[in-house]
Amino acid sequence: MQSYTIGQAARLLGVSPDTARRWADAGRVATRRDESGRRVIDGRDLAAFSVELARGGTGEEDAPSHTSARNAFPGIVTAVKLGDVAAQVEIQAGPHRLVSLLTREAVEELGLEVGMEATARVKSTNVHIDRT
Repeated sequence: MQSYTIGQAARLLGVSPDTARRWADAGRVATRRDESGRRVIDGRDLAAFSVELARGGTGEEDAPSHTSARNAFPGIVTAVKLGDVAAQVEIQAGPHRLVSLLTREAVEELGLEVGMEATARVKSTNVHIDRT
């Protein structure tokens, strides 16, 4: 399972590293120490926390906002639903929840799973997913 440093988690959540550190210190998101002694957050825990934040707000009013239809939204995969032919992938990018419908084959080729870092690229009504 992929894990993220406090700085990486902050970037994915769209907040400052200090804010992410305060949330970890307050116990809002679980951390552990990696072999180098750095605090890291497991991908599944970060995915669940990002969904919780999106529902209740980040607590930082000056978090960056992505408004252009051609923006890339780096975030974390929070759900993967596979059908026989089609698939649905959800990404939480800071306060933004993006949903992409694509083929099951594409999801399997990218190896997408909950807790992974990915980028949603939005143009008009299309959402493309890039594994990061």
